[in-house]
Amino acid sequence: MRAIHYGLLVSSIALACARGGQPHRPPTPLGLDEYYPVPEDNGLTRERVALGRRLFFDQRLSADRSIACASCHRPERAFSDSLPKAIGVYGRVGRRNAPALVNLAYAQSLFWDGRAQTLEEQVLRPIEDSLEMALRLPELVSRLANDRPYRRAFHRAFGDRVNADNVARALASFVRTLRLGGSAVDRFRAGDTAALSAEARRGLRLFVGKANCTACHVGPNFTDEQFHNTGISWGSGDLGRFVVTGLEEDRGRFSTPTLREVACTAPYLHDGSMATLEQVVEFYDGGGNPNPGLDPEIRPLRLTAEEKAALVAFLRTLSSRGCRPAGSDQVER
Repeated sequence: MRAIHYGLLVSSIALACARGGQPHRPPTPLGLDEYYPVPEDNGLTRERVALGRRLFFDQRLSADRSIACASCHRPERAFSDSLPKAIGVYGRVGRRNAPALVNLAYAQSLFWDGRAQTLEEQVLRPIEDSLEMALRLPELVSRLANDRPYRRAFHRAFGDRVNADNVARALASFVRTLRLGGSAVDRFRAGDTAALSAEARRGLRLFVGKANCTACHVGPNFTDEQFHNTGISWGSGDLGRFVVTGLEEDRGRFSTPTLREVACTAPYLHDGSMATLEQVVEFYDGGGNPNPGLDPEIRPLRLTAEEKAALVAFLRTLSSRGCRPAGSDQVER
């Protein structure tokens, strides 16, 4: 499990963290599970979150100093991108769509194929990836160590020097605080019956019933944290989870993304092949893309046009602030 809080509410989260390096957990947004794991060797502190935030927006973390983590994970888009596939240094096109960094503190594995198990492991991989930031870790450490304010910030956060492990801990701390709930659906579930329109309530009934969305999108974060083959990009050469496990049954399987903030995270799916929620609903209504490993839960739904519209209306209520969260205009860019 893992958590995220809409990015530049992070400045307020950081200020809420206890001073003096003492662990602290910010308040839990409405609708989310209060529990999320924090490693014993990387407790959340004000200093670590602030340092991680600074690193997240720093273009010096890329080989040619042209992009930062925030270039592909934009706060106003729920820390996702607006492109089908992310663009890295030197204009290099990534392998997959940049996923939203919403509520990753609850995630049980990371990346579309689940190749990382912790945020501390995950955050360094894009920095080193040749199609993303393409920066070797020794060079990263050298750049940061040659900056006096960074040296001081690392000492305040960890009582230690700049090193790759502490870069990972700082970035992971920032991402771990990016939790976002409090959507119309959460308010409806908490008893505010006016929070959802009549159409969105019909969509909710379809979501848990005829459309069978909860077969995969379940729980407070609307994901089962599992891997499924829906046929997306089948035959494209992207083998998904199979590359990690080598198991034939994992061929073409990809992780279930959260539906939190889904109205802000287009284009959709691991290959960014669908531009709208309407297209996504049409795809699943048709039973996915048939292939030998198609998940048994994926089958034709035969929704009417009105039902499809209601389902999309419900999905839009899973976004808490539209596509520009409060405070995002003050985000460091």
